[in-house]
Amino acid sequence: MRRTMAKIFIFLIFIIVLDAFAPLPSASHHSAQFLLDRGDERKFEIAEDMFWKDGEPFRIIGGDLHYFRVHPEYWEDRLLRAKALGLNTIQTYVPWNLHEPRQGHLVFDGTADIISFLKLCKKLNLLVMLRAGPYICGEWDLGGFPAWLLAEEPPIRLRSSDPAFLDLVEKWWDILLPKVSPFLYSNGGPIIMVQVENEFGSYGDDKAYLHYLVKLARRRLGDDIILYTTDGGTRETLTKGTIPGDAVFSAVDFSTGEDPWPIFKLQKEFNAPGKSPPLFDVGNLLEFYTGWLTHWGEYIASTDATSTASYLEKILSKNGSAVLYMVHGGTNFGFYSGANTGSNESDYKPDLTSYDYDAPIRESGDVDNTKYKALRRVIAKYSTEPLPSAPSDNEKIAYGRIKLDRASFLFDMIGMKDLVDVVESENPISMEAIGQVHDRAQVFISCPEDSGKRPTYVDVITRWSNRPIDLPYLKCESKIKLFILVENMGRLNYGPYIFDRKGILSSVFLDAKPLYKWKVLSVSFQNVSDAKKINPVILNATTESHKGSTRKMLKDKMLNLEPASYAGNFNIEKVRDTYLSFRGWSKGIAFVNEVNVGRFWPSVGPQCNLYVPAPILWQGDNTLVILELESPNPDLIVSSVDHPDFTCSPRHSKLGKSRKHRVLTL
Repeated sequence: MRRTMAKIFIFLIFIIVLDAFAPLPSASHHSAQFLLDRGDERKFEIAEDMFWKDGEPFRIIGGDLHYFRVHPEYWEDRLLRAKALGLNTIQTYVPWNLHEPRQGHLVFDGTADIISFLKLCKKLNLLVMLRAGPYICGEWDLGGFPAWLLAEEPPIRLRSSDPAFLDLVEKWWDILLPKVSPFLYSNGGPIIMVQVENEFGSYGDDKAYLHYLVKLARRRLGDDIILYTTDGGTRETLTKGTIPGDAVFSAVDFSTGEDPWPIFKLQKEFNAPGKSPPLFDVGNLLEFYTGWLTHWGEYIASTDATSTASYLEKILSKNGSAVLYMVHGGTNFGFYSGANTGSNESDYKPDLTSYDYDAPIRESGDVDNTKYKALRRVIAKYSTEPLPSAPSDNEKIAYGRIKLDRASFLFDMIGMKDLVDVVESENPISMEAIGQVHDRAQVFISCPEDSGKRPTYVDVITRWSNRPIDLPYLKCESKIKLFILVENMGRLNYGPYIFDRKGILSSVFLDAKPLYKWKVLSVSFQNVSDAKKINPVILNATTESHKGSTRKMLKDKMLNLEPASYAGNFNIEKVRDTYLSFRGWSKGIAFVNEVNVGRFWPSVGPQCNLYVPAPILWQGDNTLVILELESPNPDLIVSSVDHPDFTCSPRHSKLGKSRKHRVLTL
């Protein structure tokens, strides 16, 4: 039986801002300017339906390798592995949100040091196809757009000719394009082509927007560089997403297994005569998909190595060019993994931390696998030069069990009094509106007078199953407190619902009555390298480690499902790559030596282990801190192992029901 409201409630909402991680530190910094040797008559062009490099016909055999998904100290290692596969070209996106995470705050060092990446490509004699956005997709948070765009008022229309949006894009490209201009091929650099937008024909048909991007690119990059668009291989998508004439090369994408030649015939209609060389993005006319992405809760995606190699050979045997998407996937470190939807906005599908993609160069750089070898044999047949020797796999070490015997509860860490960052609002507000349900909300209640008791866990409300939940009857002497912890699991990166604000985006109802007067606290989880901001999880977990073990307390409170941080140390003599196994844990985020290595969710799977590259580690004591949002491993153990694991599968738990309850609806 439902009870009528007898007391005034105080409602608090704690929103975790799962901010994009600060760039990983690089081995060294570069100067602001870099002079390139121009050389004589350097020119890359399209003519007679072929690519021409310095007056000679040229076949692009390329692959996508994203600098922002690889630790900077491993850039050269991964590029050498791509070169040994037989590639002559690297394609990479440029994510706006990596380089301008907060409006006006520009980042071009560490993982965001695109200039050093371009220098390496030139050093290794690898050409570059630069996908400059401003939209990139790429299973990357918000398709590469910075989240602060969603806080603009009045709301701007992304990927459109909205003047407010174009003004912000122009400011961004006026920063980015002059930085990369010295690296254009005609200026002595490796960049042979620059992409404008990405698969716009699958989203809209705003030609004014596309023409404006071309105008901006030409103003900053000149008329010699080849600009290109990439769209699906149908008449509808090409009509919407291409720019007729010879100003922009129109490329197409399609799935591995499709017959490409009818699509190439269609493509020619959208390019000027002689300006339509067959280029496969293996996956696209610029992307040939070597694997596929995986969402949480799915089986790990994979493709057959023999059929993938066979399809590539069909392209190369007819003098086609191809770009492998991906040649090396890498890792979505921090909170940059994106999400997709199915038939509607509620059909939300967040991406894994791993972006292994079943690519020939695996997440850790391994090449001793069937797909790498099969593709290499095919490419060797059509390469004009002998391929370099394939490198051996980098060593991985299992450092063993890491005991996490210190902890702080999240509600204790953030404190409940004198919170200077609290925003008071009549109704719930979005994360972006406060500098920070979409996507997942954990609900707790407590009595203020029970200071010795933990908040009582009630249930979870998710974006994909937004249903009312029952609040148990709680007899309090004063006002009952309601806590809602909201998690951003990754903004949509593709499709019509890309304007993806996070938080509680509508009223909250208790017994069909709206709740008012909220207190909202944004808890920011960032790396200390980002303006030396203090991470509350790391700070409190390491502080508690000096106060003695909380293991007995944890066993007493284990079933309460209250978010908490856990910390432990592990000693290393020989520094190598490793993986952290989270089997037995539920859901959370992990920091190794204060670097955010990503989200874990083994209770849903399929990813069990997080990749930890060696440059994050050091000899001696290393620190692991995790924020567990639900229930921890009963033994409080995380294992360092020497291999990936994508075999975790869903498990379900049943919660007891109270006889007396009230209904909460978000």
